[in-house]
Amino acid sequence: MKIDYLRVSVTDRCNLRCVYCHPLCGCDFIERKEVLRLEEIYRIVRLFVECGIRKVRLTGGEPLVRKNIVYLVKKLAGIEEIEELTLTTNGIFLESLAAELKNAGLQRVNISVDSAENQSYKEITGFDLLPRVTKGIYKALEVGLKPVKINSVIIKGINVSQILPLAQMSVYLPVVVRFIEYCPTSKYTKPASDYVPTSEVREIIESKFGPLSTMLTGANNGPALYFRIKNSAGTIGFISGRSSTFCRSCNRLRLTSDGKLMPCLYSAHTYDLKRLIRSRAGDHQMRDLLNSIISEKGSFTKLNSFKEEFSMCRVGG
Repeated sequence: MKIDYLRVSVTDRCNLRCVYCHPLCGCDFIERKEVLRLEEIYRIVRLFVECGIRKVRLTGGEPLVRKNIVYLVKKLAGIEEIEELTLTTNGIFLESLAAELKNAGLQRVNISVDSAENQSYKEITGFDLLPRVTKGIYKALEVGLKPVKINSVIIKGINVSQILPLAQMSVYLPVVVRFIEYCPTSKYTKPASDYVPTSEVREIIESKFGPLSTMLTGANNGPALYFRIKNSAGTIGFISGRSSTFCRSCNRLRLTSDGKLMPCLYSAHTYDLKRLIRSRAGDHQMRDLLNSIISEKGSFTKLNSFKEEFSMCRVGG
């Protein structure tokens, strides 16, 4: 597997408090001085690109709350070897920033939307902001941040009733609606027993819309499997992180907002790139380390790794 994908958490701050990520009872933000500066993020990404990374995704927390995020996008877009520059957002600020982000060089967005109904959206996120997110989706489509992917985490007792309305979005909009199995990460989030397996989600969708098409090929370079509802404008995707293992096809590394490089989401093993940069390590020394990290990526799997509780807002998914 060619390791060519880097996810970069630009902040642990977020304007929502989703029950599966960073609920109100667990708000332990990193001190701002410990968060990577934009120039540090740029340098790390540039050096990773020199080591073979070709796809970069900006995440959070919520990346659009990071000051000067458009500037960072423009800087990264100037690195010619980057083939894909994308961003994951909750969509709250997307309507106002979509055009600027597109003009700066961003190619597409993933938008977290766990409900198509106001009340359950508020129950999940803590805020009644679904109308703003909806406007952000339409704006992203309008300015050409395509394909727009909708990420939906399904949790028992909260939004199972929203599976069909969310799937319906792919019928009338040219979006990819992806259903993600819930994976708990800390004592503050919902328990593991609340996850809904992909098989159940698919069964619910097919009970309404009929059999999904055979798996679409060429639509994916990650863990999702893609299908289509008959005569739909968009597609349906499933990411089954709990009920299946896709370590052998994992091509991604993760940079946390406080500068730790994670070869594997499930491993406690990290590299402190911020410490190296702030100790004035040279590019040659940094590249040697990054190449070493890339080469050892395959040794980490879900089965042989262990990670204690952690906050997804620092890791970025």
